[in-house]
Amino acid sequence: MPLYSPPMRRLLLALPLFLLAGCAQRTVDITSDPTGALVYLNGEEVGRAPMRYDFTWYSDYDVILRKDGYETLKTHHKIDPPLFFIPPLDLIGELVGARDHRHWHFTMQPANLAATNPAGLINRGEALKKDLRSSEFTHPPTTFPTTRPATGPTTRPTTR
Repeated sequence: MPLYSPPMRRLLLALPLFLLAGCAQRTVDITSDPTGALVYLNGEEVGRAPMRYDFTWYSDYDVILRKDGYETLKTHHKIDPPLFFIPPLDLIGELVGARDHRHWHFTMQPANLAATNPAGLINRGEALKKDLRSSEFTHPPTTFPTTRPATGPTTRPTTR
C-alpha cells in the first residue's frame, strides 16, 4: 500500500502553490487640488499627486503636501484595518489575496504673497519686537569672571 494515495499526493503538491498564490494588496490613492503637489508620508517623499501608494502598515500617517504658489498642507490620516486584516483573520486575508483600497483628496489654499514680501516681514518683525516682554531669555547672557591660574602649590605644606 503506498504511503500517500494519488489524490493526497496531488493535494500536497498543490498546497504550496495555493499558499504562494495569495498576496494581499493595500493601496491608497492620493489626489490634490491643484494637481502636481509633492506628497510626503511620515517625512519621506513618495511622489506627486495624483498617485497610488502601496502601504504595508495600518497606522496614523503624517501627510505633507507642497506646491509652489500654495500654502504647505500638513495633516494626518489614520488607516484602520478592515476585519479581514485583523489577526488571526489576516492569515486568511493574505492567502486569498484580499484588497484594501483607500482614497485621500486634499485641497490646497493659495499662498498669501503679502506675508512673504521681504519688506512686510521686516515691518512685522519690528512691530513684534516692540511687544516683546522682558524675561530671562531676552537679556544678554551675563558674563562670569574668569578664574586665574594658581600661582602656588595646589597642596598646603604641613607644619609640625
